[in-house]
Amino acid sequence: MKKNGQLYNRLHVLRAEKKWSQQELATRVGVTRQTIASIESNRFNPSLILAFEISASFDKEIFEVFQYKINAKE
Repeated sequence: MKKNGQLYNRLHVLRAEKKWSQQELATRVGVTRQTIASIESNRFNPSLILAFEISASFDKEIFEVFQYKINAKE
């Protein structure tokens, strides 16, 4: 099945607002710093549960942290 879109996130911006390092966020949600770095750079899509946990750690709704943008059809 062809991918129709891409998942984007605002982790870097939200972390900066809280003055949290990648390690701080990782500790709060129970993953490694490398996982957070991979999510931030869009190399890895989090599970739905992890996405909700990350959003909750910022006291945000999931759509305020993660966005799925559909690519234009060719």
